[in-house]
Amino acid sequence: MMSGTSLDGTDIACCEFREEQGKYHFDVLHAETIAYDHSWKTKLQELPHVSAINLIYEHREYGRYLGFLAKQMALKYQFQPQLLASHGHTIFHQPENNITFQLGDGNALAIAAGFPVIADFRTRDILFGGQGAPLVPVGDQLLFHEYSMCINIGGFSNCSYEKGNRRIAFDICPANMALNYFAEKAGQEFDKDGKIAKKGRVHEQLLNDLNDLEFYQKQPPKSLGREWFETHYLKVFDQYDISTHDQLRTATEHCAMQIARAIEQVESGKILISGGGAKSKFLVERIRTLSQNKIIIPDETIIDYKEALVFAFLGLLRWENKINCYASVTGASRNSSCGNIFCP
Repeated sequence: MMSGTSLDGTDIACCEFREEQGKYHFDVLHAETIAYDHSWKTKLQELPHVSAINLIYEHREYGRYLGFLAKQMALKYQFQPQLLASHGHTIFHQPENNITFQLGDGNALAIAAGFPVIADFRTRDILFGGQGAPLVPVGDQLLFHEYSMCINIGGFSNCSYEKGNRRIAFDICPANMALNYFAEKAGQEFDKDGKIAKKGRVHEQLLNDLNDLEFYQKQPPKSLGREWFETHYLKVFDQYDISTHDQLRTATEHCAMQIARAIEQVESGKILISGGGAKSKFLVERIRTLSQNKIIIPDETIIDYKEALVFAFLGLLRWENKINCYASVTGASRNSSCGNIFCP
């Protein structure tokens, strides 16, 4: 189960894994996205600013809600899972302050669903001095090894790749979080196919200022959160009085440029792009124009549910007490098996 920063809803994937001769194989048997109703979407947007007691209350309630969704999914497809892996919904992510918090209490979730649950995947890595993110690269390496780089374009875009027998990964830039933000200003929930952005013009100075943000000069490991988006990224836009169409066009170009820059880390090979941003024809077109590598857009199931699939896999690795978080990716002092186990 996966809930991204773009607040589209909860992705649920029922997955099966096999290990044969040291290699993992997978099947996504069933997958759905349960959209947030207005109440939950509003709550998730406001929770970073509520009182501690309200946050604790909603942590339990959201856990129960996820458990209900999981139970309904299992009943609908007559699917009896060995375990349930839940990423939860990120409310705070401040690795520089040793803080990360994903909403969705594991105990409440396990009791409501009736299955063993793996949750709270990021805290252990942060306690080992890491960023607690990104976590998907383990899945990229073991499930999608035929690609030179895997890129996910969700609320933020991120990438992972092999370099010198080490897995390297990092958050690239704001993606759907930014594009949806400006699309809503234009009266749309999101910019379907990038049509609104295509009507705008790139504001060159704004684009330059975005590209000059300190985060882009840092070497990985590095990660982004909602706080950085609000206090750094959006403040650059506030300095310019331009139309929403031009804001969206410039945000799209910035995203494409930063993704193309990340792709330069690998000399050749296929680049897998997944996540909601892979459906933006205009964004993908701009990435293809700015990059020399072969860009692969997979089938819709992988586009929509790759992160849910990978978190199911991370849950399985944790259940078997195998490494599911790489220090080379997060900057932690050691590799670890992350996630807490909760029994119904």
